[in-house]
Amino acid sequence: MSNPDKGPLDGILVVALEQAVAAPFASSRLADAGARVIKVEREGPGDFARAYDTVVDGDSAYFVWLNRGKESVQIDIKSDEGRELLDALLARADVFIQNLAPDATVRMGLGSADLRARHPRLITCDITGYGEDGPMKNAKAYDLLVQCESGLASITGTPDAPGRVGVSVCDISTGMTAHAGILEALLERERTGKGRGIAVAMFDTLADWMSVPLMFHELADKVTPRTGLFHSFIVPYGSFPCGDGNEIVLSVQNPREWANFAEFVLGDRALADDPRFANNSDRLENKAELESMIRAVFAKHDRPEMLAILQKGKIASGAVNDVADLSVHPQVDRISIETPRRTVSIPAPPIRRSDAKISLNPVPAVGQHSQQIMAEFLPKG
Repeated sequence: MSNPDKGPLDGILVVALEQAVAAPFASSRLADAGARVIKVEREGPGDFARAYDTVVDGDSAYFVWLNRGKESVQIDIKSDEGRELLDALLARADVFIQNLAPDATVRMGLGSADLRARHPRLITCDITGYGEDGPMKNAKAYDLLVQCESGLASITGTPDAPGRVGVSVCDISTGMTAHAGILEALLERERTGKGRGIAVAMFDTLADWMSVPLMFHELADKVTPRTGLFHSFIVPYGSFPCGDGNEIVLSVQNPREWANFAEFVLGDRALADDPRFANNSDRLENKAELESMIRAVFAKHDRPEMLAILQKGKIASGAVNDVADLSVHPQVDRISIETPRRTVSIPAPPIRRSDAKISLNPVPAVGQHSQQIMAEFLPKG
């Protein structure tokens, strides 16, 4: 029996021919779960995400976040020696992840179908921008481009202008989806003994996430408005300034909460049954009037007082924080990881496993494990 502290994926070998964010996100989560992840990097600078910034004493914050616990091997996959090593890695791999340009692996004889024909137990995961077919399959697909192409930016921001989601949501959501697909394939292989090919596209992932605005457009002919720190279709649900200038975001989502809100926050229980506000559709129709009433109440209290009132009424609420507030937030559970140049503290992975201590292996320097991996997978003699 394996040691549970090694993680549920202990013994799984992942080969990742990856760069940037989406694929490294997926493989980093596999590494967090105990898989051995060998990151194949190009010769020279390696993964170009290493140079996104120099925040971590010369290393990129993105790279440090997404490449903990991996081994780095530099391979020129166009050379005979490099291809021999990559083939040796794939012969023993359980999972192969790649996010090169569309058809690049096929041209090199590393296409998903070809690899699984040679290695029937191998699970392959191809991550692309716009999928493996269709008119945009060869289009470049960086995060902000897909936020705009999918319509996400059109419903994000303020009424005055669209906006970008402040983190790389297309890359991250695609990596999350790929991670889920790989785990499903590993479970399936336990039953069938055969691997499976998985394809995940950034555009497909965001199109799925845009299903609700799309249905409002197609079925109700309604535009999802840009509302800043307010919800498009639920009222009250948004941010309101207190008398001290600090803001609180609150949410009322069912009749019980609305009755409590009317009584404890607005100070008038009768408003719960007022035909202007009795249900969410009514409140949406009279949004401006209701929010004006809420602002008048909030202006009379500082944030601590207002939070206490909301807590008494059992109303969901939270402070509108910035990154500096997050840095000292009492709820942040931190963990330290070693990078090539220093130790850095980051939020701990969100999955908590019972009877297992959270720990993260170091972030590799470029090509740090090349000689070790060469000796292991292509032993001389």
